[in-house]
Amino acid sequence: MSFSDVNKLREELNKTSAVEILTKFFDDGSFCETDALLKSESDFAEAVTGYGTIMGMPVYAFAQNSDVASGAMSKAQAKKIARLYDLAKVTGAPVVGFYDSKGGRLNEKNDLLYAYGEILSKASSISGVVPQIAVVLGTCLSTTALTAAASDFIIMTQDAELSIEVAPKSADACYNAKKGIANFVCENVDEAIEKAKDLVTYFPSNNLESAPIDDAVAPIADASCPVCAMADADSLCFVNEEFTDIVKTAFGRVNGETVGFVETCGDVIDCKAGQKISKFVRFCDAFSIPVVTVVDAKGFSSLKSASRVTAAYAEATTAKVAVIKGEAVGATYIALCGQATGADMRFALENAVISPVNPKALAFIMDEEGMKVPVAEQDAKASEFAQREFSAVNAAVNGYVDDVITQADLRAKVAQALFMLSSKRVETLPKKHGTI
Repeated sequence: MSFSDVNKLREELNKTSAVEILTKFFDDGSFCETDALLKSESDFAEAVTGYGTIMGMPVYAFAQNSDVASGAMSKAQAKKIARLYDLAKVTGAPVVGFYDSKGGRLNEKNDLLYAYGEILSKASSISGVVPQIAVVLGTCLSTTALTAAASDFIIMTQDAELSIEVAPKSADACYNAKKGIANFVCENVDEAIEKAKDLVTYFPSNNLESAPIDDAVAPIADASCPVCAMADADSLCFVNEEFTDIVKTAFGRVNGETVGFVETCGDVIDCKAGQKISKFVRFCDAFSIPVVTVVDAKGFSSLKSASRVTAAYAEATTAKVAVIKGEAVGATYIALCGQATGADMRFALENAVISPVNPKALAFIMDEEGMKVPVAEQDAKASEFAQREFSAVNAAVNGYVDDVITQADLRAKVAQALFMLSSKRVETLPKKHGTI
């Protein structure tokens, strides 16, 4: 094959949807392809792989090429993707995969199983070492779905399919979002590509580096809620919004630096909310992203959710700042903002309540005479009792919070705490991983 023949092949490949996707994804002119001419049977391999930059940050990416054999997995495709993971491992850069495949080349028989297994092995080996994002743009079923699910975050377009079943009843983006599988759902391909680009900018390249600082974000806070009051303007990226609204999780920036925000919204933390919190905190901890937790919760719905959340916070060695805005009752105080689980700084807003059990139950036990009022007045009486006996000031006097502050002071206090904790170092016992 002559050099002119090679150039003709490149021209043909550059017209495919996969190259178009990766060109849109990377900074202008930065995309460089790897294994560009690798063949699968008599055609191009069914995926395009390469590297480039996002806002100047090195990133590896692959896109399954639906224009070649409908993107079907093959030994050649697996070889290209596996090599990309190897490069990401030795250079410490994120991996973003764009999925659109109708299945696998069945004529390769059991070689296809090895191909899938190799990709899964490579992806698992760098989990927690470099961030991984899967963007599902079309069909992603059966074993291919396993490789997408191995990523830290999954972005889906509205009409995309993701399921371990070959012929699933429910594989659409809405279903997966409600199940907590898809972290983001986008209207179309272009929106999904932009979401992937935006998400990458919140993360460090790997677990030994710091997240990039966004100097362009103006440090102007919106005081409508505690999280908005702390974060830089227009910097919040909410995760798993459709999974449950009992808890909110979001990446944001404080003075240009990435922070993970967790906000409990005044309800009981059930298993779905506990799963949402623990997964988010574990990711932040893996990449040393500070966690700011805004606490207003009446308790846990089950021992399972309590143990899962408590373990995630206790094991996390990243900087942890807690802000109690409402009630921190019993196990929720211990898990989300207690010294026992390693909260580095704990602030309480003026009307916060820190109590070992439900404040109303305590009022009936500790202030029996005072609670002898009509039923319609009992909530108000219990609230008065809680503010008198379990107020934020009382908690601060007894060392259960570091300071009582107003919402107007919240951003400055948290920003200063995060600055002081930026050099935090913690030695842990040697182990492979926790089992909770």
